[in-house]
Amino acid sequence: MDIIATLTSEFDLKPWQVENTVNLIDEGNTIPFIARYRKEAHGSLDDQVLRELNDRLTYLRNLDKRREEILNSIEEQGKLTDELKAKIDAATVLAELEDLYRPYKQKRRTRAMMAKEKGLEPLAMYLWERKIEEATLEEAAAPYVDAEKGVETVEDALQGASDIIAELISDDADVRKALKEAFTESGIISSKAAKEEDSVYAQYYEFESLRGPREGRRASHHRPHDDPLGPKDQEKEPGRQQKEKGRRRSTRACRRSVSL
Repeated sequence: MDIIATLTSEFDLKPWQVENTVNLIDEGNTIPFIARYRKEAHGSLDDQVLRELNDRLTYLRNLDKRREEILNSIEEQGKLTDELKAKIDAATVLAELEDLYRPYKQKRRTRAMMAKEKGLEPLAMYLWERKIEEATLEEAAAPYVDAEKGVETVEDALQGASDIIAELISDDADVRKALKEAFTESGIISSKAAKEEDSVYAQYYEFESLRGPREGRRASHHRPHDDPLGPKDQEKEPGRQQKEKGRRRSTRACRRSVSL
């Protein structure tokens, strides 16, 4: 990934602004220092833009680092195809990378793994390819019954095949992406009280809201006005409170000097 080009596009800046800012950050300069004393280098960007750019730079570098780790891991397993590599190279978010890596990640022993060890993978693929019209479920599963392998009944064979298919679907990056999009667009957020008591959160004791792009953000970020934890935007910008306190202290100091 060309990180400089990506940042230039995302922040709608000139390439030289991004390049100079990244160089200053890499030299160990702090964001307040860059914002105040290196204006000529980055075109007088304010400290908020510089912080966001720094955060995004860190994210993209971590993304590229993780991309390389995943590519190396899959290649060592001998399972890296040109198609898979293209998808991994095109991934722009960490979650997408992890979904692509999921089928190749070392994981703890699962029911699907145990079913494969019992020789039930061909049955799972037979069912997955929808060839069941050629035979009933029982007829398809009967040849796989083997007490020595722990498959004592037709039901055991079908359950094992189902476990394999379930993991196959769960590990499919395209399926996971589609589900996430569906949840984002039409999911429902709901909450119920763990125990009934008078509280500033009483309005959420029986709460339900559509999880659309806007509705979801409002439902998940909204807090009551008298929430003891304070407004959400204070949590997003912790520096704001410090700035306000600083301004109040400066004002008091000025008043004292004037009175003297």
